[in-house]
Amino acid sequence: MTSKTVTIGSKVGLHARPASVFAQAVAECGVAVMLTDAEGKTVNAASILSVLSMGIGYGDRVTLSSDDENAPQALASLAQLLASELDDEKPTAAL
Repeated sequence: MTSKTVTIGSKVGLHARPASVFAQAVAECGVAVMLTDAEGKTVNAASILSVLSMGIGYGDRVTLSSDDENAPQALASLAQLLASELDDEKPTAAL
Protein backbone atom coordinates (compact mmCIF):
# COMPACT_ATOMS: atom_id res chain seq x y z
CA MET A 1 0.00 0.00 0.00
CA THR A 2 1.20 3.47 -0.90
CA SER A 3 0.12 6.47 1.17
CA LYS A 4 0.71 10.21 1.24
CA THR A 5 -0.25 12.64 4.01
CA VAL A 6 -1.09 16.22 3.10
CA THR A 7 -2.38 19.40 4.75
CA ILE A 8 -5.53 20.89 3.18
CA GLY A 9 -4.74 24.20 1.50
CA SER A 10 -8.22 25.42 0.54
CA LYS A 11 -9.41 28.15 2.91
CA VAL A 12 -12.89 26.59 3.00
CA GLY A 13 -11.57 23.06 3.45
CA LEU A 14 -13.00 20.22 1.39
CA HIS A 15 -16.48 21.69 1.03
CA ALA A 16 -18.60 22.25 -2.09
CA ARG A 17 -16.34 23.27 -4.99
CA PRO A 18 -13.00 22.05 -3.58
CA ALA A 19 -14.45 18.64 -2.71
CA SER A 20 -15.98 18.38 -6.18
CA VAL A 21 -12.71 19.31 -7.91
CA PHE A 22 -10.81 16.78 -5.78
CA ALA A 23 -13.29 13.89 -6.19
CA GLN A 24 -13.42 14.45 -9.95
CA ALA A 25 -9.59 14.40 -10.15
CA VAL A 26 -9.56 11.11 -8.22
CA ALA A 27 -12.17 9.59 -10.53
CA GLU A 28 -10.18 10.68 -13.59
CA CYS A 29 -6.78 9.43 -12.36
CA GLY A 30 -7.72 5.78 -12.90
CA VAL A 31 -6.47 4.68 -9.47
CA ALA A 32 -8.67 3.56 -6.57
CA VAL A 33 -7.85 6.05 -3.79
CA MET A 34 -9.01 6.11 -0.19
CA LEU A 35 -9.07 9.28 1.95
CA THR A 36 -8.48 9.05 5.72
CA ASP A 37 -8.96 11.92 8.19
CA ALA A 38 -7.15 12.54 11.49
CA GLU A 39 -9.76 10.51 13.42
CA GLY A 40 -9.17 7.47 11.21
CA LYS A 41 -12.40 7.63 9.17
CA THR A 42 -11.71 6.30 5.67
CA VAL A 43 -13.82 6.86 2.54
CA ASN A 44 -13.62 6.38 -1.21
CA ALA A 45 -11.94 9.60 -2.39
CA ALA A 46 -13.79 9.53 -5.73
CA SER A 47 -17.16 9.89 -3.97
CA ILE A 48 -18.10 13.56 -3.58
CA LEU A 49 -20.72 12.74 -0.95
CA SER A 50 -18.24 10.69 1.08
CA VAL A 51 -15.62 13.43 0.91
CA LEU A 52 -18.16 16.08 1.97
CA SER A 53 -19.36 13.88 4.86
CA MET A 54 -15.90 14.00 6.43
CA GLY A 55 -16.12 17.72 7.22
CA ILE A 56 -12.44 18.33 6.43
CA GLY A 57 -11.36 21.91 7.09
CA TYR A 58 -8.50 24.22 6.15
CA GLY A 59 -5.22 23.06 7.68
CA ASP A 60 -6.53 19.57 8.49
CA ARG A 61 -4.18 16.69 7.67
CA VAL A 62 -5.49 13.79 5.62
CA THR A 63 -3.92 10.66 4.18
CA LEU A 64 -4.41 9.38 0.66
CA SER A 65 -3.79 5.67 0.11
CA SER A 66 -3.99 3.10 -2.66
CA ASP A 67 -2.92 -0.46 -3.49
CA ASP A 68 -2.69 0.30 -7.22
CA GLU A 69 0.69 -0.06 -8.95
CA ASN A 70 0.37 3.48 -10.35
CA ALA A 71 -0.41 4.89 -6.92
CA PRO A 72 2.83 6.82 -6.24
CA GLN A 73 2.38 9.17 -9.20
CA ALA A 74 -1.37 9.53 -8.72
CA LEU A 75 -1.11 10.19 -4.97
CA ALA A 76 1.65 12.76 -5.50
CA SER A 77 -0.54 14.68 -7.97
CA LEU A 78 -3.64 14.44 -5.78
CA ALA A 79 -1.69 15.54 -2.69
CA GLN A 80 -0.42 18.57 -4.58
CA LEU A 81 -4.00 19.36 -5.57
CA LEU A 82 -5.22 19.12 -1.96
CA ALA A 83 -2.41 21.38 -0.74
CA SER A 84 -3.48 24.14 -3.14
CA GLU A 85 -6.37 26.61 -3.01
CA LEU A 86 -9.20 24.87 -4.90
CA ASP A 87 -11.79 27.61 -4.41
CA ASP A 88 -10.05 30.34 -6.45
CA GLU A 89 -12.59 30.61 -9.24
CA LYS A 90 -14.31 33.99 -9.07
CA PRO A 91 -17.99 34.11 -10.01
CA THR A 92 -18.69 35.90 -13.27
CA ALA A 93 -21.38 38.56 -13.58
CA ALA A 94 -24.62 37.47 -15.26
CA LEU A 95 -25.30 39.03 -18.64
